[in-house]
Amino acid sequence: NGRQMEIKKISTQKELKEFVRFPIKLYKDHPYFVPPLIFDELNTFNPAKNPALEFCEVACFVAKEGKTLLGRIAVILNKEANKRFDEKHVRFGWFDVVDNPEVTEALMGAAADWARQRGMEAIKGPMGFCDFDNEGMLIHGFDQLGTFATLYNYPYYPQHLEQLGFRKEVDWVEFQIDVPEELSERYFRFAELLAQKFDLKVVSCKSTRELAKRYGKKIFQLLNDSYDVLYGYVPLNEKQVDYYIKLYLSFVRPELVSLVVTPEDRVVGLGIAIPSMSKAFQKAKGKLLPFGFIHMLKAIRKNDLVDFYLMGIHPEYQSKGLNSLIFTDMLPKFQKNGYRLAETNPELETNSRIQALWSEFGPRHHKTRRIYIKEI
Repeated sequence: NGRQMEIKKISTQKELKEFVRFPIKLYKDHPYFVPPLIFDELNTFNPAKNPALEFCEVACFVAKEGKTLLGRIAVILNKEANKRFDEKHVRFGWFDVVDNPEVTEALMGAAADWARQRGMEAIKGPMGFCDFDNEGMLIHGFDQLGTFATLYNYPYYPQHLEQLGFRKEVDWVEFQIDVPEELSERYFRFAELLAQKFDLKVVSCKSTRELAKRYGKKIFQLLNDSYDVLYGYVPLNEKQVDYYIKLYLSFVRPELVSLVVTPEDRVVGLGIAIPSMSKAFQKAKGKLLPFGFIHMLKAIRKNDLVDFYLMGIHPEYQSKGLNSLIFTDMLPKFQKNGYRLAETNPELETNSRIQALWSEFGPRHHKTRRIYIKEI
């Protein structure tokens, strides 16, 4: 056709909208892809909305042939992460591409040039601005429905990267669990003894407002403390905490948030589960209006699949069995709501502590995702 592919750095809001919508087109009617919400994605790139942009630089590139979009990539320089880990790395994210290795090569080339101009030495991803953005490329489980907290990609993505010399940096694994009909008496007794021994109790809130106001900051303090040792984790600052309280705690079902607290009301254990939004997001096709939100409300009310969205246990209390307090609080609620299956969301393959949490529920390892890295 004689048309040339060009790589273009995006600069306008109109181009950003096209950038954000690209995967919704690329995966149109795909049975396992869960589209993100367009306004959420736009907000992520808006410095007035996303506090991570105070310490991150970002550039977004698209590959085009005439008017046709062939791929996209965002390249992110997270200065806090580089300082913390004493490295000169950039991250790539929002990477989507048609099945043409040349397009991937051109996009990665543009990202690497941008990085080298800033004195960087390696590129890795897919990652976001911070650890609460979706990360990790699917390398196993292409025939499994995604969750709204994870990325989905075609099987050719990892092949393209490996052809370019990218190699594994770290893997996450995900499990599916059958919600047990009932937990043994023994399990409840153990949880009770544990609560007495450490003087702890499990609380949940009546409303999302109460949850955000009373426990929002404490929840993220716990996540900062308990995730501190995990791969690439950079503690959230105060502005980010406020941002994520608004973003996440506004749409959870408060009764599916189990908080383990000390007598001083300090949160030392946390489980947040969310009725699966995957099918609702698929029906919404990236839009809340006019009907997207109706699909979400239905999913919250009636569902047989639940996502374990966040789990955290304070380092002081790890390996003491605190998860039993969370599960004895949550599982009866799962049964009452008719949830039959639970998804764990990604956990590091080396994180044997979190994997041990599921061991007695017969977990099935059904997805793996990877961060790739390459020196530039």
